[in-house]
Amino acid sequence: MTLNKTQLALGIAAATLSMAMVAPTQAADNKAERVADAAARKAEALELQMQQMTDQMAAMQAELSRVKSSSAQASTEAAKVQELDHWMASMKSAPAVSTSKDNLVAVRGGWSKLDHARANTNSVLTDGGLLSNNTNADGYYFGGAFDFNVNNDLFGLMDDTSFMIEFGFEYAQYGTGANTLTNGTLNAVAAADGATQVALNGQNGTSTDARLRINASPKIKFMHGSKFRPWIIPVGLDVNILGVPSNAVSVLNAGMNFGAGAEYDLFRGIVIGADTRYHYMTSKIDGTPNNGFTAGGYLGFKF
Repeated sequence: MTLNKTQLALGIAAATLSMAMVAPTQAADNKAERVADAAARKAEALELQMQQMTDQMAAMQAELSRVKSSSAQASTEAAKVQELDHWMASMKSAPAVSTSKDNLVAVRGGWSKLDHARANTNSVLTDGGLLSNNTNADGYYFGGAFDFNVNNDLFGLMDDTSFMIEFGFEYAQYGTGANTLTNGTLNAVAAADGATQVALNGQNGTSTDARLRINASPKIKFMHGSKFRPWIIPVGLDVNILGVPSNAVSVLNAGMNFGAGAEYDLFRGIVIGADTRYHYMTSKIDGTPNNGFTAGGYLGFKF
């Protein structure tokens, strides 16, 4: 098939026209793609910048919180240091405060009365005047005591109530009695029935009825911290030593004492007090009674 020049020219023109129509469309598509790509890249860049800014702000916030915390801690420490400085300055300038003195050592004395005098005990050694026939039941005493403080709340049972242990001793004297043993002589004589008897010969002498009492007693003192403090002894231990032997020449027995009193703090631990007690012996010393009452006062010093 042979194409003439006219047909060839028409074909070339048609092809050229088709290409001219397609080229703008492709160019437009390529431009749109480039614009979209550029916009996407800008969006990514903006998103990256926003993330960086967010991270920076978080870091700045964390640093700000740390600075605030450090500043608050430094302020607190500075306040504590300043408070400590003030306390040290006040302690240096304040006068020395003495600690509480609860122990006590005291000297005491007063009047003493026995329930029964030494005589009239149905004994040849006393009624017979061999050792003593003292009929005086009144006397005096003096001695000392030590109060050891254990606690000030009665073992947690009562506030401001002190529990103490008292160790004390007392010398008591109840006068003198006549006896024939000291100045007299003993003679053995034969009785009418042939038995041997002892006869007393000589001038009667005298003997002093003196006694020593040692005690260990629990003591309860009330109103701790007050200048005026009453106290009681529910029951305590007494040990008696007789100056003149009793009927069987025994000189020692034990018993109990019950007491009450009060004291007043005069000045810086110097106290005065009143003391009343009843002494009860669980048994007589071979017939010699020792029960009696004492009443007196004391002067004490706290330490």
